Amino acid sequence: MTMAAQKTETEAQAGNKDMKEIVALCKRRGFIFPASEIYGGFNGFWDYGPLGAELKNNIRDLWWKAMVTTPPLGPDGQPLQIVGLDSSIIQNPKLWEASGHTTSFSDPMVDCRETKKRYRADHLLIYKDRGGALPWVAVFEGDEADEDAAKRMKKVAKNISVENCDVSVLTDLEVSDFEKIIGPDAKEVGTLTEPKEFNLMFKTYVGATASEDNVAYLRPETCGGIFVNYRNVLDTARVKVPFGIAQIGKAYRNEVTPRNFIFRSREFEQMEMEWFCHPDDAAEWRQFWIDERTKWWKSIGLKDTSLIHREHDADELAHYAKEGVGTVDIEFQFPFSWPGFGELEGVAHRCDYDLSKHQEHSGQKMEYIDPHTNERYIPHVIEPASGLTRGVLAVICDAYTVDESRPSGVFMDFHPSVAPKKAAILPLTAKGAHPEIATKLYMELREHYAIDLDIKQNIGKRYARQDEIGTPYCFTIDDQTAEDGTVTVRDRNTMAQERIHLDNILSFLREKIG
Repeated sequence: MTMAAQKTETEAQAGNKDMKEIVALCKRRGFIFPASEIYGGFNGFWDYGPLGAELKNNIRDLWWKAMVTTPPLGPDGQPLQIVGLDSSIIQNPKLWEASGHTTSFSDPMVDCRETKKRYRADHLLIYKDRGGALPWVAVFEGDEADEDAAKRMKKVAKNISVENCDVSVLTDLEVSDFEKIIGPDAKEVGTLTEPKEFNLMFKTYVGATASEDNVAYLRPETCGGIFVNYRNVLDTARVKVPFGIAQIGKAYRNEVTPRNFIFRSREFEQMEMEWFCHPDDAAEWRQFWIDERTKWWKSIGLKDTSLIHREHDADELAHYAKEGVGTVDIEFQFPFSWPGFGELEGVAHRCDYDLSKHQEHSGQKMEYIDPHTNERYIPHVIEPASGLTRGVLAVICDAYTVDESRPSGVFMDFHPSVAPKKAAILPLTAKGAHPEIATKLYMELREHYAIDLDIKQNIGKRYARQDEIGTPYCFTIDDQTAEDGTVTVRDRNTMAQERIHLDNILSFLREKIG
């Protein structure tokens, strides 16, 4: 198959993936559950089931190994200096004042006077009748926007259709146009208010008195704890510029419209690294980390055709960026963004903004003194920041493979390094010597890999289950095993089977999985 044909096939497969089916599989097989489901759930929060926790931990551990335990080689061929950190979720609120979060970490919101609901303005699409005589319809952006708009249009007028409309984002319109719009849940025209900025940080209180004097915040990102520990690390870890500080941890944002499963939620995990370097070297390091991080995502199984790079436009630049040295997003082609892409990781040049602000607000020196030249400067920062939970979603979506030739109808094509279970041991029957041999093999292999011992149900249903949870290899114990010590090994992707000896199974897995 030519590269062009292979790309076309990959794109066709991605376009055919149904997000509803993926979410259903995640619930059915124990990857991800709605939080507090027995009480009706809690919008924007999710629980990771037995397999989801394994998958997430595998991705997390691979990131930590690639960034901290065995960091990549730099342009000079030498290993980079990157150390780890685990900072507190709740920090002194002065941190967030210094970083600008208390004043600028916000999204534009609109309220509906009719329904009393609140929406994120830049996530509302407005379908405008080209004829100009009919009201405009507002729906949430996403893969079902046209379908939702069509349903609402039928309630407005039968002679309007999606094909006869122009589409704009609400924030691109003049406020005077709002009187023409029917809100997403409204029946009347003109009920949306002018957009206002809404701070995304979760507020809490520290101590026994819940007063404004005791206000604190759940961190909206993990990098804040890194910057306030920059001096501590520099003084204790025997590192010198350039070096990095990496952290994995929970972050919280009071998203008004969490959506697209775990893509945008109120509680999530981040994998961030702040790379401190000389200002003159920042551009080179930014490109280095764009390349390294893209290579890493591919190494855990994301397809080359599923990833793109997108430089932020001028109107997207963060408050810490300078024109021409902003953020490059590594984007993934999620089913809900098809045929477009959604952010997976950002590689940002934060300049010296954060350290300078903390020096200004705390009075603590953040300058670095070069031991060879005695040059004093505040390092610039390159930040590869990715969502661990978004990474889980990307890996799940990329692995989801429709195959009508097998009983399950689908299989999860996980890279072996991230697969929750590396192999399954399946005694053909639950009687006789089969379970005994299977259990002995399981006890031997579990010291090395995450192994599933699955004894009950017929073998076809057990194969189907292992396909749906993405187990790369299944070892079946049958009558011949008792006779000559061989088992049938089944490959998840090809369904091909071969027999190997019990004594060779561990070496087989080491060769295939590592």
